[in-house]
Amino acid sequence: MAMQTEEQIKQDIEYITGLVKRAHAAQKVAEGFTQEYVDKLTREIGWALVQPETVTKIAEFCLEETRMGTLEAKQNKLFVKVRGVLNDINPLKSVGIIEENKELGIRRLGKPVGVIGSLIPTTQPELCPATQAMLAVKARDAVVFSPHPRSQKTTLMVTDIIRSVLKKNGAPEDLAICIENPTMTKSKELMNQVDLVIATGGAGMVKSAYSSGTPAYGVGVGNAVVVIDETADLKQAAKNVHTSKVFDYASGCSCDNSIVVQDSIYDEFMECLKAEGAVLTKKEDYPRMRKALWPEWPDNHQLNRDIVTQPAKRIAEIAGIEGVSDDTTMILVEEDGYGFEHPFSGEKLCVVLTVFRYGEFQEAIDIVNGIHDYMGAGHSCGIQTTNDEHAMQLALNTHTTRVMINQAQSGANGGSWTNGMPFTGSLGCGTWGGNIVSENITLKHFLNNTWVATAIPSRQPSDEEIFGDAMKN
Repeated sequence: MAMQTEEQIKQDIEYITGLVKRAHAAQKVAEGFTQEYVDKLTREIGWALVQPETVTKIAEFCLEETRMGTLEAKQNKLFVKVRGVLNDINPLKSVGIIEENKELGIRRLGKPVGVIGSLIPTTQPELCPATQAMLAVKARDAVVFSPHPRSQKTTLMVTDIIRSVLKKNGAPEDLAICIENPTMTKSKELMNQVDLVIATGGAGMVKSAYSSGTPAYGVGVGNAVVVIDETADLKQAAKNVHTSKVFDYASGCSCDNSIVVQDSIYDEFMECLKAEGAVLTKKEDYPRMRKALWPEWPDNHQLNRDIVTQPAKRIAEIAGIEGVSDDTTMILVEEDGYGFEHPFSGEKLCVVLTVFRYGEFQEAIDIVNGIHDYMGAGHSCGIQTTNDEHAMQLALNTHTTRVMINQAQSGANGGSWTNGMPFTGSLGCGTWGGNIVSENITLKHFLNNTWVATAIPSRQPSDEEIFGDAMKN
């Protein structure tokens, strides 16, 4: 990106000041909305965004603009996630008394946080504005989207649809605004001026959000690792790995980046992956694959944007390796280490899947932790198993906020109809991932709370009840 002149910087700051002023004015109107009205608005927004013709239009435009991922996946994201988020929040209160405990004399009031600045990644330019707008409106907030330059028109398209729904239903259009012609200055100034920042994207974006001085929710770096133990249904496990990895050509932060396979079933499982369209690279092709993904390694680990969310054959062509056809869905690379010297242990944002093997289960846990110490701490891991003890060992002994059992990781982390995770497009990764929350970002994160406490009869317990056996020492 070219350096800006002082005049351009000044103009960008004035532009953002204008947008935020409009958003604040709209949000002040929204503060007077009733629960019934915000419920209606969110349902109207959701319904507009899942109409087949609208979904197809957005998905086709997004694919044309970004040249990333697949049409089917982009359609699926909108069809499923919009419905999921709306289903989660439909029964929830966000206006007035939203929770009450009469025994303790406590009432919790839901109030808006104000104007939200949302940083949108190039991999989710259609999904994030769709879901976040519903959450913001439900909470009586306004939201200003800062899109990635590579996918700005898609985010603007989705925002315009949302704005038309708001206008149609008598609400201020400026409850949802999209920055046009985004620049670094505009993005930074937005974070300076809003009441809350939501940063969904790379580590640099999240760090910038947290250092802006504005309260922020960030998401950690994705680098999901999935363990395949000796008790797994291998064919189903391979299907789950394949489904997760190839969805939208691995654009999502939740897709499998590495699998850790038990020795005794390793060869059989590799055959199951091959049946799903995977091709195992030869050892002599390792340097070429590494060069294709990280052209400047070891000086830095910047991914080659030409391989991001591209089909397997395209990646093979860039790498100059043979044996990968149009029918190949994944490229497998065997690895025996993790960390800076082993870049394949990191996030790849493409259909290249790294394969590790282990003997005792503790070794699998050590590999997962070693990988996440390098990249992806706090985000997620999974396991394909019929041994719940193994699943709990993995959950108890890894620095991760999500452990998916016998599921396709990329479709499960952010909410699914077949698990109880809240639907979202933003995944908090806890302090392990440098985030303030260790859960899926949902409606409650778009609200402020006012706690109202009424005096009740004393509930002070005796010292014996409080200290127990400690009093005997």
